[in-house]
Amino acid sequence: MDGPRPEVTHNEASKRFEAKVDGLVSRCDYRMHGSTMMLVHTEVPPQLEGRGIGSLLVRAAFEHARRNGMDVLPVCSYARTWAERHPEVTSLLAQ
Repeated sequence: MDGPRPEVTHNEASKRFEAKVDGLVSRCDYRMHGSTMMLVHTEVPPQLEGRGIGSLLVRAAFEHARRNGMDVLPVCSYARTWAERHPEVTSLLAQ
């Protein structure tokens, strides 16, 4: 990623993780089903694609789940592919 890493924040009211870069918001939306966090949508504006922002958002969601005793169901295709490429999160995946 070029430049400083954007800060990822948890917008609990909107049920999403966000990163603001150049005035644009990237996000990873989730829904809760019991103690399972379902990652349902990841969106990065076209102008920001290719900077690793989507990866930062999904990683933040998994880290939040780990800290809070949740498991994760990556419904969104981006989050699912990300999880497949990061075996360190396998133990957090919902069965």
